[in-house]
Amino acid sequence: MPTSTAILTPDQLLSHWQGHRRVTRRVIEAFPDEPFTQFAVGGMRPALGLATEIVQMAEPTLEGVISNTWEQRDPRPAPTTKAAVLARWDEVTALLDRRWSEIPDARFQERELAFGQWDMRMVDLLLYVIDNEIHHRGQLMTYLRALGVEPPAFYDRS
Repeated sequence: MPTSTAILTPDQLLSHWQGHRRVTRRVIEAFPDEPFTQFAVGGMRPALGLATEIVQMAEPTLEGVISNTWEQRDPRPAPTTKAAVLARWDEVTALLDRRWSEIPDARFQERELAFGQWDMRMVDLLLYVIDNEIHHRGQLMTYLRALGVEPPAFYDRS
């Protein structure tokens, strides 16, 4: 019988995610304030809407993976400024670091109906949230370029 070796440990997955979060935070920081709330390209949402989606997905997903409680959204009002997004971003970043260890290793392989719509393993749900962030970060980087702002390097996750 073949044996398998994990590609990533849970702590390595968190480190990977937090690296992406550091890049995304720098992308958000690079926006001038007014374009952050108003500028959009090709019918997409303004940067504020994209960044708000990212910041509002992480906490309810983490809570669901930990507790099996699947609240659709962060119950707090959505941020309305770049500064408010960044403040919430920092809160969620600290929360991920603080609560990640509450996820039992076996939980990552458990399959569950998350948020009443996604029947998947918890590791796949977490990877989806990371992928969603990367997707929206790409849109945000396109906005920055359209505004004449050089975006941060996507590969520098320090």
